[in-house]
Amino acid sequence: MPDRALVTGASRGMGKAIAVALAEAGFDVALAARTLEQGEPTRDHSTSVHKADARPLPGSLQETAALVEAKGRESLPLRMDLTDRATVDAAMATLQETWGGVDLVVNNGRHIGPGLMDTILDTPVEEYEKFLLAHGVNAIRIVQLALPGMLGRGRGTFVTISSGAGTNWYPKGKPGQAGVGLGYRIGKAAGHTIVGSVLAEYEDQGIRAFNVDPGFVATERNQLDAADLGFDPSFAAPPQAIGAVVAWLATSPDADSVLGTDIEAQPFALQRGLYPDWRSGA
Repeated sequence: MPDRALVTGASRGMGKAIAVALAEAGFDVALAARTLEQGEPTRDHSTSVHKADARPLPGSLQETAALVEAKGRESLPLRMDLTDRATVDAAMATLQETWGGVDLVVNNGRHIGPGLMDTILDTPVEEYEKFLLAHGVNAIRIVQLALPGMLGRGRGTFVTISSGAGTNWYPKGKPGQAGVGLGYRIGKAAGHTIVGSVLAEYEDQGIRAFNVDPGFVATERNQLDAADLGFDPSFAAPPQAIGAVVAWLATSPDADSVLGTDIEAQPFALQRGLYPDWRSGA
């Protein structure tokens, strides 16, 4: 069986770049996201209860699939909403029926919604639940469904695209002022903990897992309002740099040396020469 990967949030941004990098590295890639076909209406992606945001965003699984196939690899687009367990189970069932499982899972997809840039009091309690579902509970569900096949083959890798928002327990910036809301922070914290448990329980059976903190990345979504939220877009890394790091972790025999560490993708890529230096003046 060829090496096969699942990447969530693969319709645009880091997920798209990771999928293409994995295809270049020799993986067939299953692609999961809400936007399956080009031209589908952009769903609401408001970061605050105070301002609705349905501005069009580019990207679809259809377009990412074409890029994967242009690298000579097979693609498998899967509609999946990480806030909806039924779609997660259905997509994973299709993946199992079609490919019999995967060797690599990249939990990259994230939830963008009210609460990401809202205070504790302004965030509706149901929005906290969505962040925990998308980044924690349903990411765990994907692990539960992918792991048995990996154990049967004696090998497998999980990568979580983490965030400093989930590991900085005492942030200085308020939401929208170089900081993010508690909803996003607890979601990312939940997702971050999965990797350690996977290693503690299954590393001795051939399973690897990594947390990758991408830093601020120039995705289509982030470029829309970076300055308004207190971030300087000139410091953002291209999504392809993160893709290069994930591909290295998936394929390099040296990757085991960084198991059990939190990988900061941007300095990691530069120090190992995985991607050309994108910094201004470099």
